[in-house]
Amino acid sequence: MPLNRRDFVARSAATAAGAALAGGVSVAAAAPAAAKGAEPQDKKGPKKQAFTVMGTTDLHGRVLNWDYFTDAVYADKAHNEVGLAKISTLAKQVREEKGWDRTLLIDAGDTIQGTQLTYYYARVDPIATDADTAPEHPMALAMNTMEYTAAALGNHEFNYGIDTLRAYEEQLDFPLLGANALHAKNDKPAFPPYVIRKVKLPGGPALKVGILGLTNPGIAIWDKANVAGRMTFPGIVETARTWLPKLKAAGADVVVVACHSGMDEATSYGDQLPWGENVSVELAEQVAGIDAVLVGHAHKEIPQRLVVNKETGKTVVLSEPLCWGQRLTCFDFEVELDKGAWKVTSLSARVLNSNTVPEDPEIVNLMTAQHKKVVEYVNQVIGTAKIELSIAEAPFQDTPIIDLIGKVQVDVVKAALASTSYATLPVLAQAAPFNRTAKIPAGQVKLRDAAGLYIYENTLEARILTGAQIKDYLEFSAKYYNQLAPGAAVDKATLTNAQNIPDYNYDSVYGVSYDIDIAQPAGSRIVNLSFDGKPIDPAAQFVLAVNNYRANGGGNFPHVAAATKVWANSDEIRNAMIGWVKEKGVIDPADFASVSWRLVRAGVPVF
Repeated sequence: MPLNRRDFVARSAATAAGAALAGGVSVAAAAPAAAKGAEPQDKKGPKKQAFTVMGTTDLHGRVLNWDYFTDAVYADKAHNEVGLAKISTLAKQVREEKGWDRTLLIDAGDTIQGTQLTYYYARVDPIATDADTAPEHPMALAMNTMEYTAAALGNHEFNYGIDTLRAYEEQLDFPLLGANALHAKNDKPAFPPYVIRKVKLPGGPALKVGILGLTNPGIAIWDKANVAGRMTFPGIVETARTWLPKLKAAGADVVVVACHSGMDEATSYGDQLPWGENVSVELAEQVAGIDAVLVGHAHKEIPQRLVVNKETGKTVVLSEPLCWGQRLTCFDFEVELDKGAWKVTSLSARVLNSNTVPEDPEIVNLMTAQHKKVVEYVNQVIGTAKIELSIAEAPFQDTPIIDLIGKVQVDVVKAALASTSYATLPVLAQAAPFNRTAKIPAGQVKLRDAAGLYIYENTLEARILTGAQIKDYLEFSAKYYNQLAPGAAVDKATLTNAQNIPDYNYDSVYGVSYDIDIAQPAGSRIVNLSFDGKPIDPAAQFVLAVNNYRANGGGNFPHVAAATKVWANSDEIRNAMIGWVKEKGVIDPADFASVSWRLVRAGVPVF
């Protein structure tokens, strides 16, 4: 009985999974029909041949050039455009130019989290249900249609739990790679470590391209609740050292690593793990046999970076395309036959800008039904607001919209602890300005307004901290500001994000009052810290309502990861906010807003 496409893929995936445990996946891809005008494969060609490996990363649920939080075409100041529909057009152009049989398309992770489109198919109409009735995941539908060769796992693949990830994997026509994602019970690969694809070139044997997938060790911290006891994530460099010889032994002529790890940025989780977060440069320097690294995770645009391997002296080419489908990396290879084997003679990387092309109608049409369904979902009216609330000034001063996040979290935790021995302890809450463009309009409030305020799939926990620990926590957070002498000109553009600290790692704490003296060096900035109108007691106990990312050590804030956990919830904080607004009906700042913190210099307010 002949197999249909999905049956063939499912059976091939099962075979690949078994092979992975023994040493990877070797796939001899059937080459598509040659592009019009391409040289016949049986004709002896020139000595040197060319092919291209294209790459994306950190797509975060972007298929269309659409912002579900604003319900409008995506727009930013740099005129970037986003989504796989744009990337598909670029990829087709490259394939037509190079020849469809001389191109591969890979991804470096973080595909299924980040927009309401992908949230919908994880939580509202989830794919992790009966396989016969489950909807098709929009990212799987688009990436299968675009004929991706392989994708590495990103850390955000685990946000919705392993069952959802496995359901997504089952829908893919290509392997999800993760050489350092291991079964906790036996340390064997939980996903295929690598895949080998054949590129047919005239004048010699098929060239074998090995693609190794590596993901971020930080998953063990950031998604502890989903992976603890089930999977482990050892170091990227250490794992690559194990698998490169196996790739070579399997016949790989060329090795490309899809690595969900930034170039060489600081590690956000400090020394909580023995392995770094952003080590792609170290990988290229220390592990022999790699030709190119598709870098992900850091959300930066780095068209090309050249790194010399310390063992071989060989130059390795790295490239990170900008996230969300804003850029497409092209690794352009030139190879020649040397004693019957293909050798790389030239390699460079470049990025293509998705704002230079229209969306591919094929991908747009595929998304019509799902897009319409999600647009209807996000435009539900959940309440009203007395005035407009904006987050734009939240990095510089206490704003009602951040207080709203704090208030919701405090209310949820107080209700959860009401019948426990912790009910008498005061509850505080942390919040960060995730999205500087978020706002809640005056009048009707829609679900997308609340979702746009809290863009991550974080859940809520409650931890016990002392007054002294709360002060340490705030001091750590205040490193976010650059030091500024009294009387010096204030430039908001340069005041924040010191040491490249992102906005999501700047916390204020709702329920206490304090000043941040930015004239002082980091570590000595929190003054006038008080609770209930009195200086805070260093020994007093407080319940801190905190998101799971922070509670598990994300950002490396002091004390909280080791603090006693008295409650945790599996529902997203975003949903708690939506539920709170629905219950209240009206968002009135008088119910929650206060100026509880401010920036000062020698006691003089900055703003």
